[in-house]
Amino acid sequence: MTNPVLDFLLTRRSSRPAMLGGPGPTANELDTILTTAARVPDHKKIVPWRFVVFQGEARRAFGEKLADVLAAEEAEAPSEVRLQTERERFLRAPVVVAVISSINHERGVPEIEQILSSGAACFNLCLAANALGYGTSWITEWYAFSPGIRDVLQLGDNERIAGFVYVGTANEKQDDRDRPMLDDIVEHWNG
Repeated sequence: MTNPVLDFLLTRRSSRPAMLGGPGPTANELDTILTTAARVPDHKKIVPWRFVVFQGEARRAFGEKLADVLAAEEAEAPSEVRLQTERERFLRAPVVVAVISSINHERGVPEIEQILSSGAACFNLCLAANALGYGTSWITEWYAFSPGIRDVLQLGDNERIAGFVYVGTANEKQDDRDRPMLDDIVEHWNG
């Protein structure tokens, strides 16, 4: 018996950001993707995440911020090639979504549950985009941990970046990668 959902889950894979081009999702598709991303376990319904969407010229403007912050934070002055890489970083895909983990300390939900909920939001975002035929790449890289980028994104003290999800049309199909063998990662507890 085949199951289309399981077939999809067993064959989906990430795309390298450099392999993502246009077109990107339409406005309606992006709404569907983000709505799906928000349908994750969320103990006490505290919504411990939010999304920042970069599209169009906003990607280029954010790239300028990346280059400025890199130049300010690096101990040695970065090369012009490296600065240009940062300026073009968000141009690798038509849409980039920052998933911001927003910890709520007032509601009594363990922090780890909130962080895991943010991770689930990242992956649901990928799954929804993949289901619509788009390629995705969920990554962090240096700028997810940069104090300067935290300032640019105006993150609160309770917030951190769970990841940047690049979304676009995959320019080529990537081969599957090796996956772990169940015998290496599963044990059955018998008391």
